[in-house]
Amino acid sequence: MEWWLGYAAVGAVVGFFAGMLGIGGGAIMVPLLVWFFEAQGLPKAHILHLAVGTAMATILFTSVASVRAHAARGAIRWDIARNITPGILTGGLVGSWIASFIPPLLFAALFTAVIYIAATNLLLNRNPKPSRAPPGFAGMSAFGFLVSAFSAFAAIGGAFMTVPFMLWCNVPMLQAIGTAAVIGFPIALSGTIGFVAIGLRETGLPPYSVGFVYLPGMVGIVAASMLVAPLGAAAAHRLPTMWLKRIFALLFYVMATRMLITFL
Repeated sequence: MEWWLGYAAVGAVVGFFAGMLGIGGGAIMVPLLVWFFEAQGLPKAHILHLAVGTAMATILFTSVASVRAHAARGAIRWDIARNITPGILTGGLVGSWIASFIPPLLFAALFTAVIYIAATNLLLNRNPKPSRAPPGFAGMSAFGFLVSAFSAFAAIGGAFMTVPFMLWCNVPMLQAIGTAAVIGFPIALSGTIGFVAIGLRETGLPPYSVGFVYLPGMVGIVAASMLVAPLGAAAAHRLPTMWLKRIFALLFYVMATRMLITFL
């Protein structure tokens, strides 16, 4: 029972930040799931990939709740979401395949480095050129492929890359957050398919796993996150833009550092 309560607590936190920042929540979930899985005695050789696959699967559900809340406030750029989706659907499969060959420590180091860079860029708060706009279909699809490949690789919904990119293209902060929530769904879909398919070939996985997705963890997190995500979206529309950027950066620094420490 205590593990179900722990998963629900993670889900509540993830749901709030997913709604407020448009993130999938992988930056929060992966380090915590690694800790939970270690404490539960799951096979250490598979813990990181189980954490990533499970986090990716939960993003499918959390992103839906977040999108509904932001769409109700008219804070989604559907044109950007449509243009980026084709690249995202293929990139996630590539990223999850690559992840199966990477040693856990290297995996954690790459995860940390990319998140640190994204967080620092947010804190610098450089103003983009007024004439800059999001690229067309080809450019957004190519960008989507790169985002999705790394997002599936590290179990992040993509907001750590898409929100700064959209801000750089003069998309308002609240629209960038809402659109990032939309983008998180196809990233999670392709990544989940990849982690399930690759995990089905592995031996020694714990009971109630479907590939690298651990169902008890997924269900516990999703049950709480979908209830709390609308509250996070409401909070985003009340906070100043600079505060949202600072929250983004602080969250990424803390969780990336926690991930690296776990595997040192």
